[in-house]
Amino acid sequence: MMGFYVMPRIVRQLRPICFQLSVRYFSVTDQHKTRLAEVGKLELPKAQGKYETGQLFLHRVFGYRGVILFPWLARVYDRDLPAQNKSIQNETTAAAPAGGDSPTPPPNGTTKEVQKKTHTFYQVLIDQRDCPYIRAQTEAVTFLGNQESSRSLYAIPGLDYVAHEDILPYSSGEQHPLQHELFDKFLAHQPDKDPPFSAQDTLRAWQKKNHPWLELSDVHKETTEGIRVTVIPFYMGCRETPAASVYWWRYCIRLENLGELSVQLRERHWRIFSLSGTLETVRGRGVVGQEPVLSPRLPAFQYSSHVSLQAPSGHMWGTFRMEREDGHMFDCRIPPFSLESKPDDSGNSSDDSTSSSPNSSGSSPSSTTTSGGGSSSGGSGSTAGGSSSMEDLF
Repeated sequence: MMGFYVMPRIVRQLRPICFQLSVRYFSVTDQHKTRLAEVGKLELPKAQGKYETGQLFLHRVFGYRGVILFPWLARVYDRDLPAQNKSIQNETTAAAPAGGDSPTPPPNGTTKEVQKKTHTFYQVLIDQRDCPYIRAQTEAVTFLGNQESSRSLYAIPGLDYVAHEDILPYSSGEQHPLQHELFDKFLAHQPDKDPPFSAQDTLRAWQKKNHPWLELSDVHKETTEGIRVTVIPFYMGCRETPAASVYWWRYCIRLENLGELSVQLRERHWRIFSLSGTLETVRGRGVVGQEPVLSPRLPAFQYSSHVSLQAPSGHMWGTFRMEREDGHMFDCRIPPFSLESKPDDSGNSSDDSTSSSPNSSGSSPSSTTTSGGGSSSGGSGSTAGGSSSMEDLF
């Protein structure tokens, strides 16, 4: 078990009141021993503007320590917000799963207008000391392996995406305040700057080389009976096989309980629509081999998975079957989201090909058979039948 608490000390100055907070982080190693250590001073979160590269933070929901690498500006489609008039600058988009072409629309409606807003997210490193204790996969950012291995996936542990409002910034006088194998490769300590860590050329080169696979573009949100589901899809690239081209995506899902009663995820039900009209169904118990409980004390759970198609685009949507502590069962909607490919260096990712059922990523033993004989992977892992070296990313 781990967590943190803050000790407030109000400092009154001539300008408006500011709060200086000492942050103490604790970890429980067994029933009898608790280690308590001060890690820094909590700063006021920014209501406006962006955080800089090198900013240390605590995650508002999951509680882990991290450091910001660089920002992403994403389009957020929130189905809980009422659609604005189209004459207003905030755009709206129809949320039909396949632009109206799908033979089977999502169960939560095809014509609902969903407001689109831009929002800042951050690519971050997670302190590896905290990874065993957080309810979020810490190997959620996966990459395709070498070109010659069409089913190779590997991950960078401790890499995450965090929304601006989930950043609780803090400062530390330590030269190495975070434990991650990439911290010293990506960031240089400069004590005369604020924050005192700046990007090295290695970070800039890594970001440029892997931009297509790292880029966060779209975020989809929807709430059902107090359970908020957030989905972030990522295109991973295309791999050629003798039979067809296979397009890969990963998607990150966060569930958060906004209510006062505990809720447990029991089942998942996915619909996966491919460009040329194939519709697949995925059903199974839990997610990534778990049936997580979302309680008021631990209200959130986050995981990632993969899907592949023999077509350059598609859509996914579905439901999670939830059970509340009072026995009430209900279906929590997963907002529809697009699976869109991007042109690669060879310029062949936009060519249409024969649609197929989703293929297993090879990374997860919990792949689930679909109605069409294909499968969608159950979750990500650190290695997946291919190279686990990060040298390919530099």
